[in-house]
Amino acid sequence: MVQSRSVLWIPAGVIVLAVVVDLLTPHEVTSAPLLIAAPVFAGPLLRPRGIILTGLVAMAVHAVLARVDGTFGWRRGVANQLTLLAVTVLALFINRRLERQYAHTLRARQVAAVAQRAVLPDPPEQIGSLRVAARYVPAEDEALIGGDLYVVQHTAHGVRALIGDVRGKGLGAVSAVCSDLGAFRYAADEAEDLAALARAMERALTREGDRRGGLERAEGFTTGLFAEFAADLSSVRIVNRGHPPPVLLDVDGTATLLEPSEEAPPLGIGALREWTAPIDTFAFPPGATLVLYTDGVSESRDSTGTFYDAAQRLPVLARRRIALGDPVAPGQILDALIRDVRRHTGDRPQDDQALLALHRPPEATFRW
Repeated sequence: MVQSRSVLWIPAGVIVLAVVVDLLTPHEVTSAPLLIAAPVFAGPLLRPRGIILTGLVAMAVHAVLARVDGTFGWRRGVANQLTLLAVTVLALFINRRLERQYAHTLRARQVAAVAQRAVLPDPPEQIGSLRVAARYVPAEDEALIGGDLYVVQHTAHGVRALIGDVRGKGLGAVSAVCSDLGAFRYAADEAEDLAALARAMERALTREGDRRGGLERAEGFTTGLFAEFAADLSSVRIVNRGHPPPVLLDVDGTATLLEPSEEAPPLGIGALREWTAPIDTFAFPPGATLVLYTDGVSESRDSTGTFYDAAQRLPVLARRRIALGDPVAPGQILDALIRDVRRHTGDRPQDDQALLALHRPPEATFRW
């Protein structure tokens, strides 16, 4: 187990405190309970050798203090020594159990990390001239896989991207993420435009809901935002199906919230009726970055219940880096955004967060 160096001195500090208490109090007052606490503290903090050493030192200190006070005898001295020995053995047992639990948790996290990379692999860092960065922040450290998703794909129709959030948690959400990604990867190559891509995703999710049945058939849905970049990266087309709108960050740090011209419901509820969503086109100037995120970012709240506003905070974060002369790379933007959300929530993530940044370099040269 990895511990801060400062806490490793706690058992020694308890022994020193016991000595001070014993020297400052009458002979009738014993510091044995404090000495007994030393190996208890050592159990989760030190290695077995350190626990044994703490127990032996506590026993030796108790024996010396009891001799000085004239209270060492069969009834009190020996009983306390046996108690210290028993507590030390118990601390060793606790330490071994904690080490096993830590190793089990570490293995589980490693397996989860591998599964996450398999289910939700990171997109390439560059597709043609478009630079790409992605981040996934789980709400709980032990649960690396959730219901948020992102994917960026180079197609015959240009670079297409999707960021989404499926309803629910756990393995059901992971299964839905796999279905969403599979449907997108196929439809992104075949669909003529984003409207057709959204319809193909809608049909795939409806079929998946029928196959799974139960609550997923009635209430399963995915919020999704589709983006498609022009061949020369001069513009970006967006279809928004119930997802938080993205932020366009210009080269000077100015942010624009790209809200849809018409609201549309999430994907996967096409059984109620056939929904359509407009294709909104926005300029994508050189040096600009399109920042997409799930509601784990937009619905993060501080202690007063105020929601996090990425459109207001991103310019502040970007201009700080510009003032320092640092390049505003897409990965740096996302890292700064994640830290700022944590600051806003008091380091208490309230939901999984998926983030995607797509950056057009300021250079005029273009290549696929």
